[in-house]
Amino acid sequence: MSVTTAPAADLHEGLPNPRRLVAFLTVALGIVMAVLDGTIVNVALPTIALDQHATAAESIWIVTGYQLAVSVALFPMAALGESIGFRKVFAAGIVVFSLASLACAYSPTLLALTLARIVQGLGGAALMSISGAIVRFIMPAKYLGRGISGIAVTVAVSAAAGPTIAAAILAVTTWHWLFLINVPLGILCFLVGRLTLPETPASGKPFDVTAAALNALTLGPLISGLSSIGTRGISWWIPAAQIAVGVISGYVLVQRERGQAAPMLPVDLFRIRAFRLSVVASVTSFVAQMLMMVSLPFFFSRMLGFSEVETGLLMTPWPLTTAIVAPISGRLIEKFPPTRLSGLGSLIFAIGLVLLALLPASPSVPDIVWRLMICGAGFGFFQSPNNKVMISSAPRQRSGGASGTQSTARLVGQSAGAALAAIIFGLSAGYNLPLTMGIGAAFAMAAAILSIWR
Repeated sequence: MSVTTAPAADLHEGLPNPRRLVAFLTVALGIVMAVLDGTIVNVALPTIALDQHATAAESIWIVTGYQLAVSVALFPMAALGESIGFRKVFAAGIVVFSLASLACAYSPTLLALTLARIVQGLGGAALMSISGAIVRFIMPAKYLGRGISGIAVTVAVSAAAGPTIAAAILAVTTWHWLFLINVPLGILCFLVGRLTLPETPASGKPFDVTAAALNALTLGPLISGLSSIGTRGISWWIPAAQIAVGVISGYVLVQRERGQAAPMLPVDLFRIRAFRLSVVASVTSFVAQMLMMVSLPFFFSRMLGFSEVETGLLMTPWPLTTAIVAPISGRLIEKFPPTRLSGLGSLIFAIGLVLLALLPASPSVPDIVWRLMICGAGFGFFQSPNNKVMISSAPRQRSGGASGTQSTARLVGQSAGAALAAIIFGLSAGYNLPLTMGIGAAFAMAAAILSIWR
């Protein structure tokens, strides 16, 4: 069975149902696989390290290798999607991701596993980088907000559900199935995608190898340096040197990309005010999110005495509320200006963080839960409209650059938030919740101001 390429006019109207729904679910499944594999391995690291006769420090590279590969490949994969078509990049990403997952499961050494994880990260980057762009061709313009909110929910819930799913798999089988489960899912995703995903316009522009190398030298050291800040046993000059390399490479890359019609690093899109402010708002909101997600588990377990299981359950109201609110926000975009909705969401998020900062010394579980629900509601209310502005403010032929920027903004914000949390931990006595949540609220307020300013 073959797929008939839709004419350009039909692409602007999206796909008809039920093909539209199946195509969207296919993209969502690819996102679930890619995002889950960023967190699902964490729980199994001690077991994998023991099985591979590796130290705890060495086993961290199983996580770091994947994250770095995703980070450096997002923009190149998005550019490749604009060049040859997003459908082809999605299919290639699924194949690479699935084969690499198989290699991860049967890796005989830690080095082989780490290398397979890096290749898996390249496949994951292909899936994540073009998700927003291909959804723009799946959904009619009037329903684009719903599509973008669906992707936002998928990312948020997948990231939060990683440890829970890992625990369930490890309860019944070995760690190898954390990777093997991707193989049948990948085959399903590939076959259904071949039948349902739309053909998208291809620019035919040659792939810029030099820009890809400079992009890797920018985002790789930058995110690695941010992630290393505050890590015990690492001298301060190592992350400083990494960040310096990233900044210098980034400057060279920006200068090189200026003036190009469709640059890999989308400097052309940053000339669009709505796009530029949406990206900065996204970064600041994810800084606030990561500050909270990193700090609260330590506070719950070490200051309040909750167990690991109880801490995990206490964190659950955040993603659950986000998953409920984000689709509602996506539908409201069709009736109200997204800039106002995202501004209101960030304001609610900031209020929730302030309320967490004001937790009593010995809070009850309900005290914690309703505050986390406010944070999750505000974050979910912000993300869908903000992402919609980011994607739709770019020209249709530059959807890949916009989608890649969206994913990169999330990674940079989360890395910066984790680094900031490490700095706060190092400078303050114990786990200073009022200080951490207060700084997070300031970042959330910055996102609100940027949203309204648009």
